Amino acid sequence: MGGPRAIGLPPVPADRSASTASRATSSAPLSESQRRAVAELLRIAPVADDLGRRFEAAGHQLFLVGGSVRDAFLGRLGADLDFTTDARPDRVLELARGWAESVWETGIAFGTVGLAKSGYRLEVTTFRSDAYDRSSRKPDVTYGDTLAGDLERRDFTVNAMAVRVPVTGTAEFEDPFGGLADLAAGRLRTPGPATRSFDDDPLRMLRAARFRAQLGFDVAPDVVAAIRGMADRLDIVSAERVREELTKLVCAPHPREGLELLVDTGLADHVLPELPKLRLEIDEHAHHKDVYAHTLQVLDQAIALEPEGPDLVLRLAALLHDIGKPATRKVEAGGKVSFHHHESVGARMVRARLAALRYPKDVVDDVAHLVELHLRFHGYADGEWTDSAVRRYVHAAGELLPRLHRLVRSDCTTRNRRKAAALAAAYDDLERRIAVLAAEEDLKRIRPDLDGNEIMAILGIPPGPAVGKAYRHLLDLRIEHGPLGHELAADELRRWAAQHLDMRD
Repeated sequence: MGGPRAIGLPPVPADRSASTASRATSSAPLSESQRRAVAELLRIAPVADDLGRRFEAAGHQLFLVGGSVRDAFLGRLGADLDFTTDARPDRVLELARGWAESVWETGIAFGTVGLAKSGYRLEVTTFRSDAYDRSSRKPDVTYGDTLAGDLERRDFTVNAMAVRVPVTGTAEFEDPFGGLADLAAGRLRTPGPATRSFDDDPLRMLRAARFRAQLGFDVAPDVVAAIRGMADRLDIVSAERVREELTKLVCAPHPREGLELLVDTGLADHVLPELPKLRLEIDEHAHHKDVYAHTLQVLDQAIALEPEGPDLVLRLAALLHDIGKPATRKVEAGGKVSFHHHESVGARMVRARLAALRYPKDVVDDVAHLVELHLRFHGYADGEWTDSAVRRYVHAAGELLPRLHRLVRSDCTTRNRRKAAALAAAYDDLERRIAVLAAEEDLKRIRPDLDGNEIMAILGIPPGPAVGKAYRHLLDLRIEHGPLGHELAADELRRWAAQHLDMRD
């Protein structure tokens, strides 16, 4: 392990004006990554250097570290900045008071103090050396005294680089494990033996898949081998931490690459065991295509249809839409394979899996509902629906209708161009009819022609179960026939009540 090196960053001018920076960087040839890093450091300097001087004056060291340094070289440094220091958390709190606009201590048990300043969110963490007890879900936090020790404990070499702040005329850059070279090569390695790193924190195995999905990096063979041999260690990590990593992976630019690593190493068996079970299950649309390959293609196609960046609900629905197939697989007469009711079975499985991962209830409900609805369109493709069937489709989807459109379109992965074109044309027609009916009837707000108060007034009944039954009947009529109007709805209500309600109750 070496000491401070200026190999990755060129001298950074004390005068950080744009013109001075331009002159400084033009005096010697710089790599593209170096230019990006200098530009990013100059951008955050008013906050980072100010805090660094405060620590320096108090006799402490402060370094921009980890993902922040990596992202500076990639030119994608955001407003969240990570720092490490030799100062203990209580001392960090003392130095932050009067400087930060707000301070939070939610991570202080792990040595981390959060700060907000000038639109930036800073996390300042004391040098650490963490390790998991083999039976514990939480790391034992041990504070260190050196930056070298802190960097050695980090997950991957590309996250084991640091830049001292305030940045002086020659940037003090620490890269003891060759992270910059790995960053340039697009490679994920661990600072020490991968088995030791993953034993210290098993979540790092999942982070390897996440970084593959986010950055498109190759994972070193020894890292892959370690994941394959230690996958069951992930079981000691809390569901909440696993969920956060899985969410980042699924919402990354290339989730397929991360998911394939999970499946290939066996790690998926401990995160999403339903996913590897899709392998070798024959899809009913083409015997040469297994459900696992189909699922990853659906995910890719759903991502291509996202209108405004990553949509977690849509991506999870695409990933999980067929997980009910292994449980419902049946070989029919003649060798044809069927998966009857796999959408209903899959919806129940989705609820169980996402709840186990501690996803919020609204996410669980939305993903499960999309999975349950994703096959309904195929009845339309087989023959034209009535207006009432279209209304029921819209009503069943509710606010999820735009996502359902994207999921259904993504679910077509046939190589038969004629069949694919016919399915696309059929869904185009369905969307056209939905638009026409929506313009005529305001489908997003389908309600019975009479509300609860009107039902009670017309029938002369008090609040109770009978009102709900009458409301549901009128809603079915509204979906089936469109708007009835007040008088006709009232007549239908009385007719229904005479047959189904005991008016003496």
